[in-house]
Amino acid sequence: MDFLTLTPQNLANEHLCCIIRSRKIHEGVEAKRAWLSEQLNDGHIFRKLNAKACVFVEYAPLESAWTPIVGENYFYLYCLWVDGEYKGKGLGRALMESCLNDAKEKGKSGVCMLGAKRQKHWLSNQSFAKKFGFEVVDSTANGYELLALSFDDTAPKFAPNAKQCTIDNQELTIYYSLQCPYILQNIQMIENYCTAHNICASFVQVDSLQKAKELPCVFNNFAVFYKGQFATINLLDIPTLQRIFKR
Repeated sequence: MDFLTLTPQNLANEHLCCIIRSRKIHEGVEAKRAWLSEQLNDGHIFRKLNAKACVFVEYAPLESAWTPIVGENYFYLYCLWVDGEYKGKGLGRALMESCLNDAKEKGKSGVCMLGAKRQKHWLSNQSFAKKFGFEVVDSTANGYELLALSFDDTAPKFAPNAKQCTIDNQELTIYYSLQCPYILQNIQMIENYCTAHNICASFVQVDSLQKAKELPCVFNNFAVFYKGQFATINLLDIPTLQRIFKR
């Protein structure tokens, strides 16, 4: 299996694996590339099939991961994705094993990831992770779970603010980073919809590690609030956005 790990030297020329197939320069892909360029020096790992395919794993030391989860000496698994014709060929297992082996070789205490009692879109498959020994080590009142595979019986946890799930702002409020190539186009779609329907909305870019660690909800790169209440970490389509407004 020919896998390639991104580095500052090869980042500019490599395909970033998501299913955006535009021949033109894509704003979201280039934003992702710029975001990665700043993270690679902090131990962030993006490992992919050496092809123009959606087959990759992405993880980072928990201390520098943009998520309100705290712990010592863990890797945080942002995303493991195998799509389309590449499913069922053992690539997901190979990528997960490469992450776990990397953690062991670097003396990490384990690997953790965000999950939920019911599988959410835009989160890695937690049933798949549990086959490797991941277990729930913390949870929030609204159904999100922290899964971890520990090598030394320690465990990470959600930061207290991640369980808050409320904000003062009552209008639609979206926190987002530029880690995912789909985010910019999703934000633009939501802005256009809100403008067309005279709906007030706030868009808060999470552009630093500190901001990510202090967020009032779970976060993998996107989080939505409405009427002061946390709604979802999923990117939105119009029907989902309309359902949120009807709450």
